[in-house]
Amino acid sequence: MSIRIRGCNDVLEINGPALGKKQKRRKIVKTIKYFIVVLALALQSQGVSAQDTKIGILNAIQALFNSDAARVVQQELEQEFAQDEQRANELTEELTALQEQYQQNEAVMSEDEVRRMNSDAQDLQVQLQLIQERVQTALQEKNQEFVQSMQEELTQAVMDVVAEGGFDLILNTESAPYFAPVLDITPRVTAKLNENSQVGSTADQ
Repeated sequence: MSIRIRGCNDVLEINGPALGKKQKRRKIVKTIKYFIVVLALALQSQGVSAQDTKIGILNAIQALFNSDAARVVQQELEQEFAQDEQRANELTEELTALQEQYQQNEAVMSEDEVRRMNSDAQDLQVQLQLIQERVQTALQEKNQEFVQSMQEELTQAVMDVVAEGGFDLILNTESAPYFAPVLDITPRVTAKLNENSQVGSTADQ
């Protein structure tokens, strides 16, 4: 089991059965979509016309989770769930060993031995699933907390990029099925998040 942050489509993921991931992703994407809509309306309210409009395309989720702040959270998660990951790996290895043992000895095993082996395998699977469910729930909560805690920083980073680049309108990538790569401001927003974070850290010292 590997615990990690992903920046593009999924935000946090556990390798293996990812329980409740779609529900979690909808909640995060809904938050980011709302942010983009509010930003677009704010820019439009400033009198932007359709002619000669400079448009930027933003994957806000990717920008946020590729940032240095997300990497810090990644490291914290790895430390927090290290024991769970180790135990999940041990259970997986035990299940694999049982499967190999069954395949090698199936022809000579008695019915009692087969039933006992199946029972052991089911017990291991239950333990593994419980770990995955507990970790997945915790990851969803921490992921949502991170997104909410970074809303102000994300807004500022986007507005800085808008001001520096002279953009008139920012659209979410889901609103633009096709766009020229030159329109993508996602890396610039990530860079600005990191830059603003460093400036803030220096100011606090």
